[in-house]
Amino acid sequence: MAQLRYTRNLFLRGICIIYLFAFLSFYVQIPGLYGDNGILPARTQLDLKGRATLVNKLKQKPTFLWFAPYLGLNVDYMLDILAFLGVVFSFAGFVSQKFCIAPIFAGLWSLYYSLYQIGQTFMFFQWDVLLLEVGFLCILVAPFWWSPYHGRPSDGVTVWAVRWLLFRLMFASGVVKLTSNCPIWWKLDALNIHFESQCIPTPLAWYAHHLPTCFLRLANVATNVIELAVPFLFFFPNRKVRITAFYLQVILQICVMATGNYNFFNFLTICLCISLLDDQFFYKLRKSKNDKSRIKNYFSILLTILVYGGVIYGTYIYYDLRITENWTIETSIAFTREQFDYILSRAVLLSIYIGVASLGLTIVDSISTSMYQMKRTRDKIITIINTIFYIIAIGWIFAISLVPYSTLHQSNNSTILGHLKPIHEKVDYLHITNNYGLFRRMTGVDGRPEVVIEGSDNIDGPWKEYEFLYKPGNVNNSLPFVAPHQPRLDWQMWFAALGTYHNNPWLMSLAYRLLSGQPEVLALMNTVENPFRDKPPKYVRASLYYYHYTSPWSQTSNTRAWWTRERVGEYFPMYSQNHPPLIDYLKKMKIIQEKPGFKVTNKPLKLILDYLRSLVREVEPSLILWAVFTAGCALIITGYSSSASKKK
Repeated sequence: MAQLRYTRNLFLRGICIIYLFAFLSFYVQIPGLYGDNGILPARTQLDLKGRATLVNKLKQKPTFLWFAPYLGLNVDYMLDILAFLGVVFSFAGFVSQKFCIAPIFAGLWSLYYSLYQIGQTFMFFQWDVLLLEVGFLCILVAPFWWSPYHGRPSDGVTVWAVRWLLFRLMFASGVVKLTSNCPIWWKLDALNIHFESQCIPTPLAWYAHHLPTCFLRLANVATNVIELAVPFLFFFPNRKVRITAFYLQVILQICVMATGNYNFFNFLTICLCISLLDDQFFYKLRKSKNDKSRIKNYFSILLTILVYGGVIYGTYIYYDLRITENWTIETSIAFTREQFDYILSRAVLLSIYIGVASLGLTIVDSISTSMYQMKRTRDKIITIINTIFYIIAIGWIFAISLVPYSTLHQSNNSTILGHLKPIHEKVDYLHITNNYGLFRRMTGVDGRPEVVIEGSDNIDGPWKEYEFLYKPGNVNNSLPFVAPHQPRLDWQMWFAALGTYHNNPWLMSLAYRLLSGQPEVLALMNTVENPFRDKPPKYVRASLYYYHYTSPWSQTSNTRAWWTRERVGEYFPMYSQNHPPLIDYLKKMKIIQEKPGFKVTNKPLKLILDYLRSLVREVEPSLILWAVFTAGCALIITGYSSSASKKK
């Protein structure tokens, strides 16, 4: 059995870093998104004054926020407590392996799940449920208590579960691009549009958008192959094949991070990729002079070359790669949608069989290791019982994961045992296993849609635009690097532009907060360029624009515009602060309170929380995230230095 202790520990510390980013990013946005005066107040999701028992309240909506009255706090301050506890727990696990234990991860999962329960539309993202699924797995991957000496026989099974999740995530992301029947993906023109139309592009996205079309089409092919074919090699017996798959996946994620701000998602995916490695990858083993060992190594290299040579050859055939007379590479999909549907029906079933076989071999390996690792009979029995417990738990998770996974193709729904679906439905609200699939359809074919909100003191204008911190607005504003922070308002504005304001009723609350000049909400936007800093406008409206990247040849030394834009039409009509339909709707949604909310009685704790909030209020969120991360790295280096000096 390959040693996985170092691999497991690195994975767990990586997840602590992801949790740290997620909790910090959420914490800085609480007042504007979920505060009493926020866009979607969290108090509307809970009735703290209700007469129901605590047990019934937890059944209705399982979240620690119900404990707010017991601490003398309202929902706002309780959100601060939960997010701050998440920051503390994850930071502890980041700086010290001693805190990467199952109770800590159980706490992190419970805290994030509690926040997710009131997240509403601002937390309806795949990376949020992915973090919940990964976080739940970490409870099983992590040891119950810290031991500096050796790994556990069950590590093979628990790390395998992470690998299975990585497979489902990547393979589903590749499948949905083609099963959506989006003509852009089928024509391999997705990257010609993606860099311009994605939510929050980085500065490098502008340059990537202007790369030669043949290169972008070839990159599209590479993306399809890495997501569709390479994931099957995650379970290949040869470790060099798996390591090569690791490099390919990491390269893809780095390219995505370089051109788009996808918060902690790409970092989280890279952490999942660690499951493809073993301890031998991280340190040099004593080189054996045995001829058999050398022959085995050469055979492994040759096998890796043959496997990936087969992948390249398959790509050449099925994507019709060819070199033109101008020495450019042209490509097009050489299979029909019907053929892909037929292959997919077999591939999903085959992957389940591969998963069962791979898990079975891993279980046998773990049990045999647990039988021979301990010398004393008592320790051996305890180790075997412990290993069996983890095997049962992972086997159960694998079984229920087949329910959402099998939906990749309708023909395979009947292959799932009937009693698995009811079990999955009972635990579905916990998000232990989920559906995945990113970028099903390409948007922005005719231009990148953007909602521009304007305010005025007069019906006839002039109308002045509100600027956001990260999403495109002013065509001259530079593109940002903001990951791993997720500005959830900016993200939701991108989704809003793809539909109508009727599909995004939260915009009515945003309009009202702008009309009332609510500072908590304005803090989520560009306060420096706020045209109504002295007093809020009397009217607001929104228009829909189409944005396009500027051409490289249109730039001069005196001008540096990133975008051009054209107005399409009205997005939502003009509102005033006393607009009756607006007020009635917000009262109905309980966003505007008719009665005072839950009173805060714990004054000392309130003062502490207010002080902590004041420390982060004036700092750009992404800087806060990287500052805390840097502080953690400094503590780790200091700890290594002090331990090394003690040994001397």
